[in-house]
Amino acid sequence: MFIDAVLLMIGIVMLLAGGDVLVRGASALAKSMGVPSLVIGLTVVAFGTSTPELSVNISGVVQGSAEISFGNIVGSNIANIGLILGITALLKPLSVESKIIFREIPMMILASVLTLIAGADMALRSSNNVFDRADGLIFLLLFCVFLYYTISDVIRKKDIDPLLIQAESLPFKKSLRSIGFNVILIAAGLACLFAGGKLSVDAAVSIAEAIHIPKVIIGLTIIAIGTSVPELVTSVIAALKGHSDLAIGNVVGSNIFNLLFINGLSASIRPVPVPSDGGMPDIYMMVFLSFLLLPLCITDKKKLVWWEGCLLITIYVGYNLWRIFLR
Repeated sequence: MFIDAVLLMIGIVMLLAGGDVLVRGASALAKSMGVPSLVIGLTVVAFGTSTPELSVNISGVVQGSAEISFGNIVGSNIANIGLILGITALLKPLSVESKIIFREIPMMILASVLTLIAGADMALRSSNNVFDRADGLIFLLLFCVFLYYTISDVIRKKDIDPLLIQAESLPFKKSLRSIGFNVILIAAGLACLFAGGKLSVDAAVSIAEAIHIPKVIIGLTIIAIGTSVPELVTSVIAALKGHSDLAIGNVVGSNIFNLLFINGLSASIRPVPVPSDGGMPDIYMMVFLSFLLLPLCITDKKKLVWWEGCLLITIYVGYNLWRIFLR
């Protein structure tokens, strides 16, 4: 099992490195070809930060380990709110812009509720709980609508979007000069993502079988936290630099991407069953945290403060301990 644990860590590192290299190479290539920063920020960077989760999910679905895919998506969303925003709020109070309160968070809540409805087949139509291809296509359609609305809104109002800040922070002007080099970076990033995804899923399955716990718990905890590292780093750095909108918007946007795009794409390739061993409670917790974030952001003069960070971390740690030891 020790070897499997090491392989799992190596796989996660490869996922994170591959995602970072892919974003840098694709951003630089797009910039060198004259693509506006707005388009880079709202497409390449946005998709790139979710590539670790996407790689794990596609690998899990293709290899027949859908429990890993489910745990990774739902676990990442739970970790993003409970752990990442909790830690970030402990470091510094986070001011929340009105557009995040009235647009992004409600969209995340809607996506979470739709995930709950789509997964509750046993209660709604007396069949096994599963995200089937129809659910996946609906998720992807809603994601396209959300992306179109977001791009249109940014273009119309000419707001400073958090994704643009990320795109403009990439050092493509200094370190990535030739188109050929950028193409090599993209290929290397994709290769790392593919290999890291397969390695992570294989190792997670072996660990779950060795210690006799459901695969979904490995996906819910270790893999979900590992693939959420980019969001953690981005949010902490943004908070310390005073970009609260980026810190919170990064997490909320990631959750929307996970549910509508990654889960939608995974279910479209092959139906993703909701694990019978705690799958629905995981979705309930994700929905609960999504709803909880709204009043937390509205109170205290639209700030997420330290005691609210403590509350989120306590809920996150308590729930995961319950899932692991008292399931």
